[in-house]
Amino acid sequence: MNKGVMMFGYITINKPELKIKDFEKYHSYYCGLCQALKKKHGVMGQATLTYDMTFLVVLLSGLYEPKEKMESHRCVAHPTKKHNMRMNDISEYAADMNILLAYHNLMDDWVDDKHLGKLSLAKLMEKDYKRLKVRYPRQAQAVEKYMEDLKACEEKKETDIDLAAGLTGRMLGEIFVYQEDEWAQNVRNLGFYLGKFIYLCDAFEDREKDRESGSYNPFLLQTEEISAREILNLMMAECAREFERLPVLMNADILRNILYAGVWVKFERAQGETKKDA
Repeated sequence: MNKGVMMFGYITINKPELKIKDFEKYHSYYCGLCQALKKKHGVMGQATLTYDMTFLVVLLSGLYEPKEKMESHRCVAHPTKKHNMRMNDISEYAADMNILLAYHNLMDDWVDDKHLGKLSLAKLMEKDYKRLKVRYPRQAQAVEKYMEDLKACEEKKETDIDLAAGLTGRMLGEIFVYQEDEWAQNVRNLGFYLGKFIYLCDAFEDREKDRESGSYNPFLLQTEEISAREILNLMMAECAREFERLPVLMNADILRNILYAGVWVKFERAQGETKKDA
């Protein structure tokens, strides 16, 4: 299940449970991040847009309440209708983190699969990546170490599922910390448990595919039956506990929708497909 540092789209909203005004605000953050990626890193950067980094924008904006700017634009995805775009300094930070992750993901695909297209895309990002590596040394080092440790974990066929998931957790924890202040450790812990949740969800979803391909997947190496649902519940309980310790009022309803309901949408879908195939 070599996925490098690719984000997986698990950290999103449960739309039916979200009020219309909150959905529109969430969507404006999403479009604002897209615009920040385009402005800072061009169309190539815009293509790396993820819901996971949108969550980071909503979270850190709620925590730090930076000055926000609203704009309305048409875009390639929505050429006929203008969309509201909510932007602030956090949008720019998340855009930079997206590029750090996307560059390593593309290089990982090149190393593993010799995919020339991915190498070409990585080369297009290389100048921005090198600049960001200097600007954000802590975050860049965390991603690089993660790549090394994950590769060793896969080569060793590590059976400790907690250890394997913890690598993603530690990396995401550093990405989540915007600044070292009194709230940094809570934000780091939140990112840690969310990273573990993401890794485990993806590994659980990919079990059959990895069984057929012979790829590393810690769920396939367990000698005793384990409950993915129980492990994931524990991860999200810890994640929610760290969130509730933060003084977040702005965006709180959106964030609780994601942490208590949205993160389960893709997992439930995967479980449903598994039962259907059984």
